[in-house]
Amino acid sequence: MEIKPFIDKCVRVWKLLKKPSKNEFVTISKISALGILVIGLLGFVISIIINLFI
Repeated sequence: MEIKPFIDKCVRVWKLLKKPSKNEFVTISKISALGILVIGLLGFVISIIINLFI
């Protein structure tokens, strides 16, 4: 992989970046927290089911 095209792509992406608004940040945080909660609950339920059969 050549360095120059990679750096050009990185600079192009960096120029497009913007700070999220408070509303965007809160929405992303809620969705992330919900995803973590769902995955945690799924793992907990699976561990309970495994422990019941062992």
